[in-house]
Amino acid sequence: MAANMQIHQAVQAPGLAPAARPAPVRHGKFQWFVRKLLREKRLGAAGFMITVVFLCCGLFADALAPYGMNEVDMGARLQAPSWAHPFGTDNLGRDLLSRCIYGAQISVVIGLMVAAISTCISALVGIVSGYFGGNTDMLVQRFVDAWMSFPGLIVLIVVASVFGSGITQIIITLGLLIGIGGSRIVRSAVVSVREDMYIHAAKSIGASPLRILWRHVLPNVLAPLIVLFTSSVGTAILAESGLSFLGLGVPPPHPTWGGMLSGNGRTYMLQGPWLALAPGLCLTLAVYAINVFGDALRDMLDPRMRGAR
Repeated sequence: MAANMQIHQAVQAPGLAPAARPAPVRHGKFQWFVRKLLREKRLGAAGFMITVVFLCCGLFADALAPYGMNEVDMGARLQAPSWAHPFGTDNLGRDLLSRCIYGAQISVVIGLMVAAISTCISALVGIVSGYFGGNTDMLVQRFVDAWMSFPGLIVLIVVASVFGSGITQIIITLGLLIGIGGSRIVRSAVVSVREDMYIHAAKSIGASPLRILWRHVLPNVLAPLIVLFTSSVGTAILAESGLSFLGLGVPPPHPTWGGMLSGNGRTYMLQGPWLALAPGLCLTLAVYAINVFGDALRDMLDPRMRGAR
């Protein structure tokens, strides 16, 4: 042993410590998500960036809009797109770019709030129905069937006619409509999770149902919940635009993309086609970007959709 120690000390250079191994580089989940999105889902990455742009337009509309949303200039009525007004002006001389930016503010608020409410409802109804099963599952699913038998547009029109048109009414109604329908997706995921061994192990040691649902079931159904959230944003924006097109959406003077299409865009379509093109393109681009990002997110979070590499 002493001879081996002397040989080891003779091999090492005097005054030098043995070379340390480099510490492994650890990347966070967000860095992994960004790298995977940029490498494998470029269309989804483009949709994510476009969605962020619209989100920034909605959050910072007051700073980004070159004019006020209702700033009237009768001397600039129905002007074609130019450097002063990139999207043109409407019949009252209001800048269409500014109104589209403020319209994004309304659409972003409605889309995110509806998506949050609908996702919470889907999680609550789907987890309870899928985990407990039996009579509870049968009763909940029959209620979901009855709820989904009503046409969503008819329900929205009835609510707007009875309670008036407003952002609060639209958000609550759309949240209920989308959330109860989406609970079936969560239920199917919970049914496949509840028979796993760790669920039975938690039951065997006396864990309460609430603890099992919170600590074991909910984390394993986050992937479909995230996809539901992203898809609900686009659905809510389209539904609000459809209501505004029918005159039952957000009341004036707040500009919305659907209201701009149904108002000036339809009335002055021949004199100024840009009145319909500008909000229509914003609406189409926003919904398309959110949908392709949601598809990419689903493929990344669902192992069955990733494919072999």
